[in-house]
Amino acid sequence: QVQVVESGGGLVQPGGSLRLSCAASGSIFRINSMGWYRQAPGKERELVAILTGGGSRDYGDSVKGRHLISRSSAKNTVHLQMNSLKPEDTDVYYCNVRGESSSSGSLFDSWGQGTQVTVSS
Repeated sequence: QVQVVESGGGLVQPGGSLRLSCAASGSIFRINSMGWYRQAPGKERELVAILTGGGSRDYGDSVKGRHLISRSSAKNTVHLQMNSLKPEDTDVYYCNVRGESSSSGSLFDSWGQGTQVTVSS
């Protein structure tokens, strides 16, 4: 079992910043990637940012140049620094963790419960 816990969402004014955090725990042997996705009601979940175990980063087109995903000093934790936020960034943000289980040796693909980000004046 792998648990994924997100934190840091909330209400921010347009042009402001927020930092989201994602922590994974449980039977983890290796993490292959940790990423953030967002989803609005009635829409498909879309990539915001992803960080691989090897240190590669990728971003969704709508956030390139504004957001930064980074590894935390805390184990199995990443941060998403979101800057220059726009009303259209309002969504539920989900953390996804993929890797290899230490208990079964199989691959896992785990999601957090989501955290609401609202950008509004």
